[in-house]
Amino acid sequence: MKQRQEPLIFDLSREGRMGTTLPEVDVPEISIENALPEGGIRKDLPLPSVSELDVIRHFTHLSERQISVDSSFYPLGSCTMKYNPRVNERISRLPGFTSVHPLQPEETVQGALTLMYELERYLAEIAGMDAVSLQPVAGAQGELAGMMVVRAYHQSREDDARTTVLVPDSSHGTNPATAARVGFQIAKIPSNERGTVDIDALKGMLGPNIAGLMLTNPNTLGLFETDVVKICEMVHDAGALLYCDGANMNAILGKARPGDMCFDVMHFNLHKTFSTPHGGGGPGAGPIAVKDFLKPFLPVPVIEKDGNRYWLNYDKPQSIGRLHSFYGNFLVMVKAFAYIRMLGAEGMREVSENAVLNANYIMSKLKDIYPVPYDRYCMHEFVATAKEHKKRGVKALDIAKRLLDMGFHAPTVYFPLIVEEALMIEPTETESKETLDAFIQAMIEIDRESREDPDMVAHAPYNTPITRVDEVGAARKPKLTCFGE
Repeated sequence: MKQRQEPLIFDLSREGRMGTTLPEVDVPEISIENALPEGGIRKDLPLPSVSELDVIRHFTHLSERQISVDSSFYPLGSCTMKYNPRVNERISRLPGFTSVHPLQPEETVQGALTLMYELERYLAEIAGMDAVSLQPVAGAQGELAGMMVVRAYHQSREDDARTTVLVPDSSHGTNPATAARVGFQIAKIPSNERGTVDIDALKGMLGPNIAGLMLTNPNTLGLFETDVVKICEMVHDAGALLYCDGANMNAILGKARPGDMCFDVMHFNLHKTFSTPHGGGGPGAGPIAVKDFLKPFLPVPVIEKDGNRYWLNYDKPQSIGRLHSFYGNFLVMVKAFAYIRMLGAEGMREVSENAVLNANYIMSKLKDIYPVPYDRYCMHEFVATAKEHKKRGVKALDIAKRLLDMGFHAPTVYFPLIVEEALMIEPTETESKETLDAFIQAMIEIDRESREDPDMVAHAPYNTPITRVDEVGAARKPKLTCFGE
């Protein structure tokens, strides 16, 4: 278990080797000096001299050392790193989708506009909302758009006193960051003994200065906010709006709708809930959905239908404006559209049912050795604590690193901040009982090791190409290439 893999050799270049043969020049030769402006020519371009076979083997070996959802179980809580059906990938690569250019005339992209228009209708139905904009290209940008809509709504009413947004202490970190970016002040609501919003504390914080409450339901502890209707009534009675962080929609698809809970605006993460490879910097999509009274403030352009023709409407005087140059990440939308059409209403309900079942199964098997601070039925994920393990010299981070040796991706650690030595575990809906049992056994084994040989766990992993790194040093002094100092 402690044997480490041999390091990869990155410097494969050898003078005289070649991986390709270029055809003879069939156009008039010109002087490079005359073809490019002064200063635009590099005299020293140290390209490697490598054979095709060496290149293929190098990148194949690199791929074998990756942990991905195709090769390993990803219990990565709050990120919904779930398996993405290959049929959706194939559909998104059809030439009619991949060859579309965002600057084409509307009459030449009616198929793309049709797909986006229908996807908006599906998402509005799933959310229990009245209108959707697909334009945001990430969950965080969806939050930004949603809170800009909240600000625009209050400004349209000349209600400039509403300068503060309420955020639960268990929220995603993007919530307070987004509200602050829009220009709001932030006030934190504490959680009660059940891990949900403290109603009494909320009551004391509401007033004419509150613009809205950003709430994730289920929350980041994996718990359903059972008082959500009461919370909505209190927020609305105070003249504020309720924003739903839709990052955890995987738990309630087809079972509950934020709009029915009285939320006014929300964002989706298409790349979490509706089948798109997630992570590595993108691509993402974070559509927002709103109730009817907020439609005028949606980003432009808005996709509209006139008979059988679809078009982009920029004439929206109260709109928050454009979020970026073009209309969202289109191929992410294609995958989400295919996912929804493939599953249908019944299939999406099954997604959430299985996700919740799998999370509760793991929690029930592990909570005696990894205690759950808020011990009640969870939704799609649960948060355990390793504070007892810490007393033995094994932290949550060490447990996560040791899981890598056992063939599993690490769960989220140290989040939410209200749980000491937090381990956030989310199995998603597609994992088999055999996989879940193997993960449970690995966690039990790590617990045993923490008692018998805590030092071994504290220095894991051993079987990965890179073991423990100086994370602070890596962040402050990154090496962005494999060459030089």
